[in-house]
Amino acid sequence: MTNVSRRNLLTGALGAGALGLVGPTGAALASGAPRLVRSRLGLTSGFSMGDVSTNSAVLWARSSGEGRVRAQLRAVDGAGQIIRGRGSFVRTLRGAQATEGSDFTAKINAAHLPAGTRFSVSIGFEDENGTLGETQQGWFSTAPSGTGRRNHEADRAQSFVWSGDTAGQGWGINEEIGGMRAYAAMHATKPDFFVHSGDTIYADGPILAEVEEADGQIWRNLMTEEVSKVAETLAEYRGRHRYNMMDANVRAMYAEVPVIAQWDDHETHNNWWPGETITDERYTVRDVNTLAARGRQAWQEYQPIADPRAMSGGTGFEAARIYRKISRGPALDLFALDMRTFKSENTDGKESKETAILGEEQLDWLVDGLSQSKATWKVILNDLPLGIIVPDGKAQESISNADHGAPLGRELELARLLKAIKDRGIKNVVFLTADVHYCAAHHYSPERAAFSDFNEFWEFVAGPVNTGSFGPNEMDGTFGPRVDFALAGTIANQSPRDGKSQFFGHVDLDEQDMFTVSLRNALGETVYSRTLEPAK
Repeated sequence: MTNVSRRNLLTGALGAGALGLVGPTGAALASGAPRLVRSRLGLTSGFSMGDVSTNSAVLWARSSGEGRVRAQLRAVDGAGQIIRGRGSFVRTLRGAQATEGSDFTAKINAAHLPAGTRFSVSIGFEDENGTLGETQQGWFSTAPSGTGRRNHEADRAQSFVWSGDTAGQGWGINEEIGGMRAYAAMHATKPDFFVHSGDTIYADGPILAEVEEADGQIWRNLMTEEVSKVAETLAEYRGRHRYNMMDANVRAMYAEVPVIAQWDDHETHNNWWPGETITDERYTVRDVNTLAARGRQAWQEYQPIADPRAMSGGTGFEAARIYRKISRGPALDLFALDMRTFKSENTDGKESKETAILGEEQLDWLVDGLSQSKATWKVILNDLPLGIIVPDGKAQESISNADHGAPLGRELELARLLKAIKDRGIKNVVFLTADVHYCAAHHYSPERAAFSDFNEFWEFVAGPVNTGSFGPNEMDGTFGPRVDFALAGTIANQSPRDGKSQFFGHVDLDEQDMFTVSLRNALGETVYSRTLEPAK
């Protein structure tokens, strides 16, 4: 798109008499001298923010045409009023040019921000003449630094939500029931950020206009051409991301709640691993590496994530690692994993030698990061579960292998991680995941385990946010899990209609560093809660 169309340059008698001229606001202009009809750039998918730390954030938006993204940040108080005088902060930032090559998406790396500060955000795109188009407003807060109060906000306290699995199994945006209601329920908790634990889209799951539910009701989906078939082209992968942003609940939440996004299998194809040749007859492209490259590009274009190396002097879309650490002040460090890029082939998981789920480089990074972290809580965001058995036909998709004995295959890599955490004296490690389409709380203890060289820990599971419900699955006993709680839908692939089979997790971290986890359904009802006290 161009902002000044030569076809609309009206001159002479045609401009003066035959047609009325329209200004940027839509008001008619007086006839006479030739004028330009200017089409201002719009925001087609709302906007989002991501990876917000104590002093930085990534801002994202998509334009209706070529333009440069611009955002203004202002410090506000608890009531949302702009702070003037002492404590004031105003900054205008410009990011990369949105072009057809990035599907008109663009990011801004907002660095060197004051900690523990709430900001109002105004974001839009400038055309080649510097004219700012449509703008939208939102808010976010940088993490507290723990060094004192600012803007009357708590020193250390913060909260967040997590879930996974958006628009899967054919359950898309049903506006008759209010769209993706779990997003509204998460938003209502007023969290500081949201962890999307993978399966941000279902590229391999076509969405139909109507689906008959188990009880005979008709589920009616909002439709676009790109979601009507499995995604194979880059344009189809991009269309999947745009589809989710059509939901009003998603847009409203993302304008006020930063996201920490992870990817898993459905951003490409169900249960894929690098090097696989898929046999799915719906596909004309069978090489999963080709599909994954397209899926990853679209994912990186549409998620507010960027490795600092890619943002520095670049566009934010250069190839960069997905796994990363987000520092949230003295109480909390988050380690977002990538359990797909380096994944070994799905087998029965019973190899006597170690096979990869993280890969050596990522495992070393994680152990070193946990060791160096001075935060009270170290939260590992694992997009695949640890002890849940997740079959892939006769093979295994996740870490567990349904053998309750000593670690084998991928379990050997997890054993190394858990042993390193123990050997290095790393305390207060919690794992959060989604993936399996039900919610659960698992306590792992060496006293119950076949492999016992580790310290006890918790893993909490939440999801799906808007897909079919399944489970609960069986557990593998290698690392001694105890199911403290589990809740799934009443039937396999239960739709999100009643809101009671879709789940998210909520974490409240108070000023004494008490870590309270609650599991909630899409109606916002709490179905489980547990408070963890930090070890000193």
